[in-house]
Amino acid sequence: MALKINIGDYRHLLDAVLVELEKDRIVDRIWSGDYTVWGSEPAEISNRLGWLNSPQAMSGRIDGLRQLAFELREENYTHALLLGMGGSSLAPEVLRKTFGFSEGYLDLAVLDSTDPGALLYHADRLDPARTLFIVATKSGATTETISFLKYFYKWMSDKLAAEAVGDHFIAITDPGSPLAELADQYSFRASYLNDPDIGGRYSALSYFGLLPAVLMGVDAGSLLNHSFDMVESCRKTGLSVEDGNPGVILGAVMGMLAEADLDKLTIVTSPRIASFGNWVEQLVAESTGKNGKGILPVLEELPGAPSAYGDDRAFVYLKTKGDNAHDTAMEAIERAGHPVVKLYLDDLYDLGGQFFLWEMATAVACHLLKVNPFDQPDVESAKSLTRKTMVEYTEIGVLPHEVPALTSGETAVYGNVKADSPEETLAVFLSQARPGDYVAIQAYLQPTEETDRALSELRTKIRDRYGFATTAGYGPRYLHSTGQLHKGDTGRGLFIQLTADDARDALIPDEIGSGTSSVTFSVLKRAQAMGDRKALLDAGRRVIRFHLGAGAPKLPFQT
Repeated sequence: MALKINIGDYRHLLDAVLVELEKDRIVDRIWSGDYTVWGSEPAEISNRLGWLNSPQAMSGRIDGLRQLAFELREENYTHALLLGMGGSSLAPEVLRKTFGFSEGYLDLAVLDSTDPGALLYHADRLDPARTLFIVATKSGATTETISFLKYFYKWMSDKLAAEAVGDHFIAITDPGSPLAELADQYSFRASYLNDPDIGGRYSALSYFGLLPAVLMGVDAGSLLNHSFDMVESCRKTGLSVEDGNPGVILGAVMGMLAEADLDKLTIVTSPRIASFGNWVEQLVAESTGKNGKGILPVLEELPGAPSAYGDDRAFVYLKTKGDNAHDTAMEAIERAGHPVVKLYLDDLYDLGGQFFLWEMATAVACHLLKVNPFDQPDVESAKSLTRKTMVEYTEIGVLPHEVPALTSGETAVYGNVKADSPEETLAVFLSQARPGDYVAIQAYLQPTEETDRALSELRTKIRDRYGFATTAGYGPRYLHSTGQLHKGDTGRGLFIQLTADDARDALIPDEIGSGTSSVTFSVLKRAQAMGDRKALLDAGRRVIRFHLGAGAPKLPFQT
């Protein structure tokens, strides 16, 4: 991998930051586990540094994972569905979308949405006799993941002999977690207990990322070999831009530019590795977005003219060998004076090194921003409000009633904005924007290619008309990627929440194997949307919700 930096007038600031980091012995202190790099107390720091040694620790475990893959092939398994959220699911998704799966290995998909349509899509297509479920959660108690487990355990129990069901489930979790106990109680095929000193978003090069990789036929040994090279590069104590420590240099650029109000880190990738941006998003956003600070990753954005971007942008271009899809656009952005960092990947297995590079860079950026990269203090607010809503639902049988500010056809608008149509409402809402603001679209809709395109078009219209950065995420997936930043950053976000009626629904069993249910996935998803909207409002954020009614939701907004 090669790194090239063109940040114009900010170069002298970078040089000064690197001198200071070298003077402070930042590299030695990180590798020695010095918690004072990020805080005055060791809590949520000293027990979150296992990622530094995870590549080496995992190197001796790959053969065991290959044996599992061989056994599954011998038993005619063909598919796997990973049940997980955020750091437990995004690295496997990157590897599946980048490498695909090899003949004789498992065709793996990821379920990270409580949208019932997303869940039922997999239930409709999978052959229970040939499917393995990978239940992945560090805490072992993630609401979404355990709900998926309850559903699919019952689904399998209805189709297979009782003694065969457990063989179709494996767990990846921390030692002693509730999931580890469930895996033992229900005779899962296997449990893989991860190093508890690795946080979820830093877990790509642990069991969470590498076990699914092996089951798909990805060469996990090669991924680790590339990560070893990056680990050694990130041990360098010399910090010159030309041949220094790439993790520290990238982190210094990120942190220094964010402190200079260039906090919209726009990730541009070669098409083959486009999904890597989603992994970077959750790592950077959850780690940096707190205490009134934050770096907003902007990804999957259609290229625009340099004039379409505000002066709060910094760009990172990840380019694979032989690809030039975005070269022209990036050259124009560079000529216009926007800061650009280019990372050149020699082959796809360089992603093993990229995982570690970005972990180190994010940790360094957080040092400069004076925030702890390993905690998530604002995530609990939305979870708590969701739980409160769910308790109310189970007690009285209905969710809290909300009164729309406007109804037009099937669309209802909720928020403190007065207008005569949904289109005008959106325009009035966006008129609140100030320099440095961003728009975050939170889509509690079934993820489909059609909806992907509609969200992308809406983002492009907003960017080109108003000139500020936009992001889009499906709910509740984004809660595990950008939810912390939305409530913990500088407060510059304008949040557009999109909800709709679900065409189908699915019951969540009260317990694993139970035939009774008190709640459905549609209710859980709606409660999560309500909880996060209330948490955002409580944090002083600007929020509006458009409920799009029934059928295939349309986004009729003309910005």
